[in-house]
Amino acid sequence: MNEVIRVMSVDDHPLLRQGLAAILNHEPDMTLVAEASSGAEAIRAHAEHSPDVTLMDLRLPDMSGIDALIAIRLASPAARVVMLTTFEGDVEIHRSLKAGAHGYLLKSTPPGELVRAIRLVHQGKKRIPPEVAAQVAEYVSDDELTPREVDVLRLVAEGNGNREIAERLFISEETVKGHVRNAMGKLGAVDRTQAVTIAIRRGFIQL
Repeated sequence: MNEVIRVMSVDDHPLLRQGLAAILNHEPDMTLVAEASSGAEAIRAHAEHSPDVTLMDLRLPDMSGIDALIAIRLASPAARVVMLTTFEGDVEIHRSLKAGAHGYLLKSTPPGELVRAIRLVHQGKKRIPPEVAAQVAEYVSDDELTPREVDVLRLVAEGNGNREIAERLFISEETVKGHVRNAMGKLGAVDRTQAVTIAIRRGFIQL
């Protein structure tokens, strides 16, 4: 008989965890050994149950799934974690993979594809579906936005003008314009509205 893959599911939505449990327990070679609804819970449960594969939601109520992934891999370097998200931002994909994720799946992934991914990751392979890989390939530039450029773009997205942004961040209007100009250049945007749109899509800012 094949080895049974022990899976842990981390998501703050009970309905989603129930759905995952139903999918996994239907598979003869898989069993759900633990569930968690927050990052802190996930870190504790992973230490206690040592699952073969962990399905980790990217957005958790107490911390990002990536931070939980980092903490788990610090304690268990061999941990295999698949990030599960509704979000395709390429910055998040890069951060996840850099932090040691073995896969990055969208929550819209069909059940058959999800269980295939779990089997591949259990074998030590990585799994990133084509539509997500395409997002990474869309990088206009490898330049990362600086934290201050992210702050400025977030305030632009909230509808603030240069003067309001300058007052909020205690910098001059000229400095604000400079940050917007630099961010537009890095993102390949023609105006500030497009810069905000690209920054949201790529995961630099969340509204």
